[in-house]
Amino acid sequence: MKTCIYLSYKGLGANLLHLAYCHEIAKKYGPVTILTLCKNLEATLKHDPLIKKVVLIDKFHKRFIDILKLKDVLKNFNFEQIYIFYPSLRIYLASVLSNIKKIYCYPLFKSKNLHLVNAAKEFTEKSLKIKNCPTETKFFINKVEIDNINKKFETNKFKIIIGAGSSGPTTKWGSKNFYELINKLNNTDDYFFFILCGPSDKDLSDDITNNIDKKNFIPLYDKKIEDVIPYLCSANMYVGNDSFGSHIAAQSGLKSLVILLDSPKAYTDYSKNYKRIFPENIEIENITHGSNLDPNDVTVKKVYEEILKNRS
Repeated sequence: MKTCIYLSYKGLGANLLHLAYCHEIAKKYGPVTILTLCKNLEATLKHDPLIKKVVLIDKFHKRFIDILKLKDVLKNFNFEQIYIFYPSLRIYLASVLSNIKKIYCYPLFKSKNLHLVNAAKEFTEKSLKIKNCPTETKFFINKVEIDNINKKFETNKFKIIIGAGSSGPTTKWGSKNFYELINKLNNTDDYFFFILCGPSDKDLSDDITNNIDKKNFIPLYDKKIEDVIPYLCSANMYVGNDSFGSHIAAQSGLKSLVILLDSPKAYTDYSKNYKRIFPENIEIENITHGSNLDPNDVTVKKVYEEILKNRS
């Protein structure tokens, strides 16, 4: 059955958070096509056998008149069913106009206080008529690509992804905290660090790497997403901000230590591999977009201790 899934998120992390539900639908009906607003999702999922195609529709989602353009996009694929993981009236009406027979959609006009994990889980269970839908899944990558990365590094070193980059300044722990953490770790054991930042965070990456006492690191800011992913999947642990790297690490079976400053806990509720780190005087339920917590309220000592505690 030709099946479409719509994910209404620009951020790569939010899209990956829904991967388990895409897989669950694909296991029942065969590989699915994903419509997304995320530019990097296609390259990220290129090895996933349960994903047939990823279609970027970021130009057709802002205006009501875009319904007609979306209708044309959907009609070209001749989908038999669509799963809309958001209360999107535009996508719903475009699906109706394109004559898709089966349309499953979040309840319309109820986007306020939407818990990403709970809403997606309940929607998938109801739509597929199943119970206990898993919230985490396996991230697929070609093993050869991981082997190629591993050949470059000594196997006795514990490799940590330093997730220094993120989508906004209020979610960042800060370069000083990261390089002090790395230097503290370097005083105790043999580590190697993958410094994960996007191209726009080159200055952040440089500030970290210029202050590391050893040359046991590689910056990733200048690499394409498909070239970055093998580094993430070959590591032993993720430590850093809420970013797409933490989702890939968690769904690759790695411990993912995420520093929460301005991100709801819902973003990390779905995987047992997550360990949330946040200021001691704050309740995790109260952390949300707009919290703007002081990065220095999460001390280097605390993150260091969590790394040692969770290291396996």
